Amino acid sequence: MAELDFPTIPHWIDGAPTASTSGRTAPVFNPATGVVAANVGLADQAETDAAIASARRGFEEWSSWSIAKRQGVLFAFRELLNARKPELAAIITAEHGKVLSDAMGEILRGQEVVELATGFPHLIKGAYSENASSGIDVYSLKQPLGVVGVISPFNFPAMVPLWFAPIAIAAGNAVVLKPSEKDPSAALWLAGLWKEAGLPDGAFTVLQGDKLAVDGLLNSPTVESISFVGSTPIAQYIYETAARNGKRVQALGGAKNHMLVLPDADLDLVADQAVNAGYGAAGERCMAISVVLAVEPVADELIAKITGRIARLTVGNGAQAGDAEPDMGPLITDQHRQKVAGYVDIAEADGATIVVDGRSLVVDGHEDGFFFGPTLIDGLPTTSRAYTEEIFGPVLSVVRVGSFEEGVALINSGEFGNGTAIFTNDGGAARRFQNEVQVGMIGINVPIPVPVAYHSFGGWKKSLFGDAKAYGVHGFDFFTREKAITARWLDPATHGGINLGFPQNI
Repeated sequence: MAELDFPTIPHWIDGAPTASTSGRTAPVFNPATGVVAANVGLADQAETDAAIASARRGFEEWSSWSIAKRQGVLFAFRELLNARKPELAAIITAEHGKVLSDAMGEILRGQEVVELATGFPHLIKGAYSENASSGIDVYSLKQPLGVVGVISPFNFPAMVPLWFAPIAIAAGNAVVLKPSEKDPSAALWLAGLWKEAGLPDGAFTVLQGDKLAVDGLLNSPTVESISFVGSTPIAQYIYETAARNGKRVQALGGAKNHMLVLPDADLDLVADQAVNAGYGAAGERCMAISVVLAVEPVADELIAKITGRIARLTVGNGAQAGDAEPDMGPLITDQHRQKVAGYVDIAEADGATIVVDGRSLVVDGHEDGFFFGPTLIDGLPTTSRAYTEEIFGPVLSVVRVGSFEEGVALINSGEFGNGTAIFTNDGGAARRFQNEVQVGMIGINVPIPVPVAYHSFGGWKKSLFGDAKAYGVHGFDFFTREKAITARWLDPATHGGINLGFPQNI
């Protein structure tokens, strides 16, 4: 899109690219080359206020549109996204680094929510009770909140905005999206698509920025809600700050996802899925499997199978398409690469065995890229920070346990409760697992149990803060508020007279 050809990546305000005048910028890297590809303007308070004011004007127009007209915009956006998703995938790969097929998969999962949102008239209907009391009817209305804020992470620059924005917009709200400054261009591309679909100016606004922009959204009296996906410390900060300011909040935090493998499981299936779930997107996803809990005596055989599969993985520039496409791209920044390497250092210092070590990987022709090879750790102590903390990289650890009960106890003892999986052919064990494990999203022989769009996404414990999960029915409830109306239309021949007692249903 022509709108993306800027020396400094701008905001999107009042339906058009708007250059930042703050004088503050941040570099945007191509992670595969390590080269700064662009700079992004970082909003100051005046720009934040202007974005929110534009959204308020957009809300006043958009919310007055009929359901039929709003639905037409949602369908148009869906068709445009479907037709032009390769453009968006290329933008994601250029700034995030994930391989093109993975970028396309991200878009398709986001598109599921767009398709759900096209059916919004049914999901925002109120209810009606005729003659609830003599001559009195009671009914409810669902109305939009107003201006809503969405703060999205670097690892899914398209999918996470699409988890929230289509539902919020369908319900009649205006969205201010604050994308990650590490990969900000996907948000601008989406803004251009919303405009092309017919959304009025201001109803989808992009505010580029850092913590100053985040705090501007959290503290604005105009912004009615905040939706966030990111690390747990920031999720908790956003929840506490926004809630203190009277806003609705859905803040999805970090994870440390476990896969429990019982001795009866198909170990070839387990090895395939552990590699897919541990190393896909270079491990930069909150639903990645980080720990395989192997109920003995399967650990040695499973480690051998995973090791063999790792040897066949290719790591390289994610922009290479077709047969040249690698299995894994780089990490988002060199700083993050060093952080991931630091966790492997910690595991080694704590006595773990580094079975496959990705710390020294260099990709030919991309020596300055932010690459980190798939890493496999055995014997990781459960007291190690490499076990208890989220690594967010291509590091898979195997922890040996003696029983189903020991495995479940380890999962439940963690501070996170985002996703988990069990691999077994025993239906009774699987049913017991789903009932006993204290985690919000569970896979049974499925390693990354991200719910489809008509269910809702969200974890337990320190993986979710706030009032609602993402998308699904939770999403429509979050982005609307209900009015209950009690009405009586008197028969001209009669009236109620004076009665100071408490109203009774008769």
